Amino acid sequence: MRKLFWLVVFAALVSAGWFAWAVLAPTEPPQETFVMLRPGYSTHRIAAELKSAGIIRSQRAFILWHYLHRSRSLKAGEYRFEKSRNMIDVQNRLVRGDAYFRTVVVPEGYTMFDIARAIEAAGLGPAEDFLKAARSDTALIADLDPDAHSLEGYLFPDTYQFSRMMNMQEMAAAMTKQFRQVANQIGLIDANHAGAHAITRIPLSVQTTVTMASIIEKETAVADERPLVSSVYYNRLEKNIALDADPSIIYAELLAGTYTGALHHDDVRFDSPYNTYVHSGLPPGPIANPGKRALEAAMHPAQSDYYYFVADAAGHHRFARTIEEHNKNVDAYRRAMRGQ
Repeated sequence: MRKLFWLVVFAALVSAGWFAWAVLAPTEPPQETFVMLRPGYSTHRIAAELKSAGIIRSQRAFILWHYLHRSRSLKAGEYRFEKSRNMIDVQNRLVRGDAYFRTVVVPEGYTMFDIARAIEAAGLGPAEDFLKAARSDTALIADLDPDAHSLEGYLFPDTYQFSRMMNMQEMAAAMTKQFRQVANQIGLIDANHAGAHAITRIPLSVQTTVTMASIIEKETAVADERPLVSSVYYNRLEKNIALDADPSIIYAELLAGTYTGALHHDDVRFDSPYNTYVHSGLPPGPIANPGKRALEAAMHPAQSDYYYFVADAAGHHRFARTIEEHNKNVDAYRRAMRGQ
């Protein structure tokens, strides 16, 4: 009987020692490791995923420790493990929901094609999946642009933190939500309608303003020039002069899948409603996603009598009132480029 007692004590000590080792001894993953714990996973499934990834030493110890602290729920998410941690640290992270988010930077002027590539580069899924969402989820902006063919123009440029738990529709929704917030701030949509039913405060429609802003954004990165560029295009629209915006040709070819990375002389005749050399007026929708400054320039163009502009060799633009003056500016630009 005494022998049995000591055997039980010994077994208890061994078990306690094993449990303490499994719980307290740090485990170092062989490399940076990502573990996806999806909503609905049981504690047993979570423990199995962590053990399989080499993050914990024992599934049973993990489950037992959680049972002893059952009041603390484990949160779903993608978790990154890059350094040594013991099991208590791991469970505390899951309790806090200290999940890993991937950064997606959307600069001003990015198209939905650019954003799709950025989404893919961040490891959030195939670019094509995001493009499908951008082309199909127009209900997100139906109140702003009832005739929208895609979310182009409304995927607001910003730095986003996305999780792989999110689907492409949720990422697109986050970007359009940011557009609404900024549009409200600058007075493009009414403060009382920044959610489901936005209305414009300016004579132009939201769609017209965003389309104009997208062209301005693609034409110049110089903030001070944007109101002048805006004035040129509004002046041309008023006189029914074709906008002749090179970025519109690029976008037309992007939609057709024929853009090779550079424009050529023959591209000017590319047949598309987005080609503002072939068709007068604005294109049928935005050609990129404009930032706040470009939107403001489209809302508040400078007062000018300019009808033309061309780049100079210093990264700015020269503006002209007549075609003769414009041609001189073009010649000056070509001479400067040849001299470089």
